[in-house]
Amino acid sequence: MTNNRSISFGEAIREGLLQASEIDPSVLHFAEGVEDPSAVFGTLKDIGKVIGQNRMIEMPVSENALTGVAIGAALSGKRPVISFHRVEFAMLALEQIANNAAKFHYVSNGKHNVPLVMRLIIGRGWGQGPEHSQSLESVFAYFPGLKVVMPARPMDAKGMIIAAVEDKNPVLFIEHRWSHYAVGNVPQNYFSTGITGPERIKTGDAITVVATSYMTLEALRVADALEGVGINIELFDLRVLRPLSLEAIIQSVEKTGKLLTIDTGFRTYGIGAEIVSSVIERSFRFLKTAPIRLGLPDHPTPSSAGLIKNYYVDSIMILEKISQVVDIAPSALEQLKKSIINERRNIPIDVPDPFFKGPF
Repeated sequence: MTNNRSISFGEAIREGLLQASEIDPSVLHFAEGVEDPSAVFGTLKDIGKVIGQNRMIEMPVSENALTGVAIGAALSGKRPVISFHRVEFAMLALEQIANNAAKFHYVSNGKHNVPLVMRLIIGRGWGQGPEHSQSLESVFAYFPGLKVVMPARPMDAKGMIIAAVEDKNPVLFIEHRWSHYAVGNVPQNYFSTGITGPERIKTGDAITVVATSYMTLEALRVADALEGVGINIELFDLRVLRPLSLEAIIQSVEKTGKLLTIDTGFRTYGIGAEIVSSVIERSFRFLKTAPIRLGLPDHPTPSSAGLIKNYYVDSIMILEKISQVVDIAPSALEQLKKSIINERRNIPIDVPDPFFKGPF
């Protein structure tokens, strides 16, 4: 599956959805704005021209209803893909997602399946503030019966969206808005990576770092910088929040004795809290220092650029937390900070970082 072709995360989503739709005529696309020129951040662009506009279903502004229709279609043998422009819109469909989609297979004793993909867009951008910039993955990961996927890199974006479409039961596919712009090597052929995680991206013994979604890219920048001064961290991209597999992470912590988790969403009640509690429960004796959690603070997402500055976790915050438990020479630490700050000095705070280009 070697391929040196580089495309963006968003382009990889589109290619995966197009190929899955071409192979399986039961795949349908539901969205508010499926025919909009923006085509859900470009991820559905011109798909209807290839597979037929009758499979691109424009829905009214009624998220609970459209999700119910999609669940019914899935129970009838179709494979619907719902594209929500924002994670907040899916909150209006939470009753259908949590009480119907997630439970049908269980309450029917395995007789019924709901092969439904729900795409949720999360993350910062353009001053959209507390109602359109949230990262609410913990809400959906709470419910048994759902699979919750959060890829960070283009290869995974394509392979995991195909795996989600192929799955027999509901998958929430969560895309960070800034990850859409990351570029990496992606094979052109049809392939599925499966719904599996976590993935070890960097190998090291200084500290175990577990990140979700876009935070994986910020952590990767720090890992690359630390390698330049002879410090190797073990970095995991969690990829799948439910079902949550922690064996590789626990083994890593038993090697490094240190753990840092980095949530895309809120620190309190976040995915990092679940990881930390599980590690302490199973491997407390291996820890050399208390685990550290990074995530959003406990207040709504601000719209103001001035307030955003200290709201989102970035590579500088990650580096500073690592330096609290890993011995980094003060001069080297300051130089690393200056280097990272310098790279973003001319980039507005609400513009994606151009650093994240593959190969990943």
